[in-house]
Amino acid sequence: MPDVIVGIDLGTTNSEVAVVENGQPRVLAEGGDPILPSVVGLADDGRLLVGRAARNQWVLAPDRTVKSIKRKMGQDVKVALGDQQFTPQEISAMVLRTLKARAERELGVPVAKAVITVPAYFNDSQRQATREAGALAGLDVVRILNEPTAAALTYNPDQSRAERILVYDLGGGTFDVSIVHTENGVVEVLASHGDTALGGDDFDELLLNHVADEFQEMYEIDLRASRTSRARLLAAVEDAKKRLSDHPFARVEEEFIAEKDGVPLHLSTEIDRGDYEELIRPLLDRTMECLQRALDDAHLTAAQIDRVVLVGGATRTPLVGQLLEDRLGQPAHREVNPDLCVALGAAVQGAIVAGQNVGSVLVDITPHSIGIKCLEYTGAGGFRANEFKFAPIIKRNAPLPASRSEVFCTVSDSQPTVEIDVYQGENADVRRNHRVGRFMIEGLAKVPAGNQLLVQLDLTLDGVLKVSAREKSTGLTKQITVENALARYAVTERAAAQARLDRMWADLESLAHAPPPPTDDDPPPLPASEFGLAAASMPTLDPGPREGQRETVQARALLEKADRIRAKAAAEDQEELDRLAGKVRDALTDRRWNELEAACNDLSDVLFYLEDA
Repeated sequence: MPDVIVGIDLGTTNSEVAVVENGQPRVLAEGGDPILPSVVGLADDGRLLVGRAARNQWVLAPDRTVKSIKRKMGQDVKVALGDQQFTPQEISAMVLRTLKARAERELGVPVAKAVITVPAYFNDSQRQATREAGALAGLDVVRILNEPTAAALTYNPDQSRAERILVYDLGGGTFDVSIVHTENGVVEVLASHGDTALGGDDFDELLLNHVADEFQEMYEIDLRASRTSRARLLAAVEDAKKRLSDHPFARVEEEFIAEKDGVPLHLSTEIDRGDYEELIRPLLDRTMECLQRALDDAHLTAAQIDRVVLVGGATRTPLVGQLLEDRLGQPAHREVNPDLCVALGAAVQGAIVAGQNVGSVLVDITPHSIGIKCLEYTGAGGFRANEFKFAPIIKRNAPLPASRSEVFCTVSDSQPTVEIDVYQGENADVRRNHRVGRFMIEGLAKVPAGNQLLVQLDLTLDGVLKVSAREKSTGLTKQITVENALARYAVTERAAAQARLDRMWADLESLAHAPPPPTDDDPPPLPASEFGLAAASMPTLDPGPREGQRETVQARALLEKADRIRAKAAAEDQEELDRLAGKVRDALTDRRWNELEAACNDLSDVLFYLEDA
């Protein structure tokens, strides 16, 4: 039996241990949690605390707790843990020893060997300190592996195809960007730049100061003056930062955090994602400078990068992906959990050292973006006359389970209702995508246009999609659940393709003459991908006049007429027009020609009545 060699990501904020079993790497979890916070503490009775218990204690006893020790690795310093002093290697060894014990419990065998990862820019002193920590933990460190190399192994374990991978690694305390070339089993770091004092901890500090300044302005008390209140506030803003990765707002609430004139004070504030991203933008700009230096050192352009990979929990901030896509011209990959990516790669390296065959990492992702229909806002000119804008909320390739929310606004004063129309696909026009469900949220507050609604999508591993909409000011909520949302698109594609092919073959048999040429009134052709078939694979047939051409022209003319008449109609007539026009648009979007004809007849009757009124 080959030696068990585990892979360990010894991180600033969190650490993980992984192993390859039956050719597949997996992170070892305890109590269902794969992450061990890199925090060490002493309980009030002198017991050693490592991980979540130590992190929880840090809020109340920061003098007996140590975190972010990775930033001190390689330095000739000691840190206080209660009334005792420890080197960074000793603190790190406590984390490593806990991971070693976890692996032994999960695997049921002794674990003595490990691959441990470090940032690519770690110097010899820092690497040696990591080896010493491993030895203190009872581990034979068979390899010190660069974190970007580990990430590349996760995404391309056999390295059989040549790829240039840019690894953007933004963790809790450190940042590095590396360009890695993989080919024929060789992983080579072409260039690397970074910052040993830039990471999610710095984001937390900026957010803490932002909230503390607000509190001080309101109550003339600085929460940073007390170690305990500062620790409580830091823990609260850390949680808020994580929520802002998936949601546009996050509340920070701490009861009895201070006292003034004998009266207890509570902290309660809301942070907007836009305000948070404005705070951290200068730090992210520094990472973009490092990225450009790495490209320059590798003598590469952005166009020569084959893949961009995100590593580290701080990369979940949406602004990170946006800046990278703007700079490199391609979306970044985050299919593998950014927190676990490096540990999985370390396990792959350990398996390679042990002589095992390794397969690719298995990841559950959503194959299509899911979002809602909305009006497109131009900023300067108000809402454009485009009511078919697709606003993705959960984007394609997002790892499952996924939970995301975004804010949308009403477009008219005292707007009483909003229709939440959910679609799946990649086209900016919802008519090119597939509807998966819809519902109305009624009884909205009678306020001016711009009333905010929070739309949240929750998608499980089993493909169950829960869609909820909440009016931010009142809490009014409505939701639906869509079963098998992941498979719905594929099933629709197959059914549409089968129906289209059956129709085309039937038309071919009955063709007696060539069809008339298309006109400007023809509906735009749907791409071949709409039917799950490449254009080259479609049979070359002449199907005759397009189905639905007459109905489409009639419907568009009626909708234009309805828009003109609606502006002069009474409020109750406007509601009826909106209802009937909605039925026409729905039938037109879904190409249900029989229903479209009936909906057009109903709308035509009402228009005739209003036109004569």
